[in-house]
Amino acid sequence: MSQAIAEQWLKELAETANAKDFNAHMALISRRVSLQGVPGFENIDYDDWYNECKYEFENNILKSVQYEGFKMMKAMDKAVMFKTFETVEGSDGIANAHGVEILLEMEDDGKWRMVQQRIMPDDETMHYNLLP
Repeated sequence: MSQAIAEQWLKELAETANAKDFNAHMALISRRVSLQGVPGFENIDYDDWYNECKYEFENNILKSVQYEGFKMMKAMDKAVMFKTFETVEGSDGIANAHGVEILLEMEDDGKWRMVQQRIMPDDETMHYNLLP
């Protein structure tokens, strides 16, 4: 059940980003979100994520997002943690690919949202066999 929740959420995250459906995409992200591991940034919060997505979607900077591989890490009643491999390609043809660890929580309104994402270093990505 937990894996199905996480995989469906991940599918929706990619679909909303690829369709540049800003409101649907942001509905998958918690206002408490914390993103770590982005070079040059200690932490990215909801406002940062909101502004970056809005800019990238409106200016057609994002070409595609895809996820490959899946490793369930922990599942509880209202929280799911997993790892996957993310590839983000820009309209300029440059692709960024890395393993990510994602924590979803069911929020008070009954929706599953991402509360934490960590970009994993390459050695950890290889350790979990997430490379496509």
